[in-house]
Amino acid sequence: MNKNEPRPIPSFPDCPPELGPAAQREWTRLVRELSSLNMVTSLDRAALATYCGAYALWAEATEAIQKFGAMVKSPTGYPMQSPYISIANRQAEIMMRIASEFGFTPASRSRIAVPEEHRLPLFDQPNPGE
Repeated sequence: MNKNEPRPIPSFPDCPPELGPAAQREWTRLVRELSSLNMVTSLDRAALATYCGAYALWAEATEAIQKFGAMVKSPTGYPMQSPYISIANRQAEIMMRIASEFGFTPASRSRIAVPEEHRLPLFDQPNPGE
């Protein structure tokens, strides 16, 4: 654990207005979870917005794949892979890259070390008189 790591104050960042409804729902879900763990700050806003935007595009592409199938007819009548497959795959890549930064995956969570309260550095100890 980096003892000299900057420690921005945890906060509940505002959802960017540019996000659509599906991305806003994902934003609300994630920020609620991350806030309860004191793991989100206003500095995280852009990365979370990128994740939520990718999530919304992934969900839309996944719904289209379910509706139209993984294979579609090309303009010339030949079967071809649905263009929604590449959209879903690209957004999943973006989501997984950002998810690992925030500890959203089991493997990335296992790399996060949170000191036990009684082992916090002296200046971080709660003051018993407060």
